Amino acid sequence: MKFPVIATTLAAALLALSGQAALGEGDAAAGENVFKKCKACHALEAGKKKIGPSLNGVFGRTAGTVEGYKYSGAMTDSGIVWDEATMDAFLAKPKEYVPKTKMTFAGISKEEDRADLIAYLMEATK
Repeated sequence: MKFPVIATTLAAALLALSGQAALGEGDAAAGENVFKKCKACHALEAGKKKIGPSLNGVFGRTAGTVEGYKYSGAMTDSGIVWDEATMDAFLAKPKEYVPKTKMTFAGISKEEDRADLIAYLMEATK
C-alpha cells in the first residue's frame, strides 16, 4: 500500500524540479534573438550604460550595485543576487518581482524565451 504514496510523492517532486531544470536548458542562439527586446535599454559591455545598467557580469552580482547607475530604491533594497532562478522570475514580471522598479518592461511571458535569453546572457555577460 505504500507504493502509491511513494510514487505520488516522487511524481510531485519531479514535476516541481522540472521547471528548474528548464532554466539550464535554454538555447543561447535563440536567446540572442530574444535579447533584441532588451538591447535598447541594456548593454552587454562592462561600463556601458544606456537607459538601464550594463548587464556585464550580472550573474552572481547583487541587484542595484552597478557603479554609476542610479537604481530605484526598490532595486537597491531588494537583496536579490542574480542567478538563473531570480533572473527568470524577474524577467517574467519585473513589476511584480520588484515592485517600484524603474524598469518599465512588462516582461517575457513565454518560459522558453526566458530560458533562451538567460542562456544567452550567461554566455554573453561573462
